[in-house]
Amino acid sequence: MQKASREEAVERTSVEKRIVETRTVSTHSLSTSLLSTFLLSTLLLLTSFACSNGAQPSATITAADTADQVLIDMTHYVTNDGVVRARVRADTAFFYQNSQSVEMHNVHITFYDTDGHETSTMSAKDGTYHWATGDMEGRGNVVVVGAGDGRTLKSEVMRYKQASNQVSSDQPFVFDGPGRHVKGEGFTSDPEFRNVTALHPTGTGGKFVLPNQ
Repeated sequence: MQKASREEAVERTSVEKRIVETRTVSTHSLSTSLLSTFLLSTLLLLTSFACSNGAQPSATITAADTADQVLIDMTHYVTNDGVVRARVRADTAFFYQNSQSVEMHNVHITFYDTDGHETSTMSAKDGTYHWATGDMEGRGNVVVVGAGDGRTLKSEVMRYKQASNQVSSDQPFVFDGPGRHVKGEGFTSDPEFRNVTALHPTGTGGKFVLPNQ
């Protein structure tokens, strides 16, 4: 009888120990679960609060993120029938295959005639070059300086068409040349600024050709 009583006491003690261990594990698992639930609820609450106050998750997409290729200190030569017509330089150039274009920063373009002589230079804050057509556009403080006598034309936007070898703008411009100072609302010219067709020109010292005349 005494031996049986001792065995029963040992078994009861073992059962009680297992119950305590089970409760401890259950309490630990429950605490971890509650903590995870609390953190998730807090995150959802903060997100909901931000959205209700007009705040949206921000994502900055730059040109470098979407460009197929990025070049630093780019130099490119534009040719027509094997003849170099322009040299394009830029601090940074972003190439886009789908549109076959290059977006450039701090642009400097040198134009040449069919004999390879420099005719003018163009500088701009930003620019676009379309390599399929050879057309270019300068934007932001655009300045074109003619070779030789230094005649200068300034505007916020200028475009160059390779097929017609013309420089043009639909924005206000200021032209300064030997004995001339002219303003207008737009123009079309050869890169040497020898033949300029201006829209609404005003100024002194010389005469611009009016459109359709």
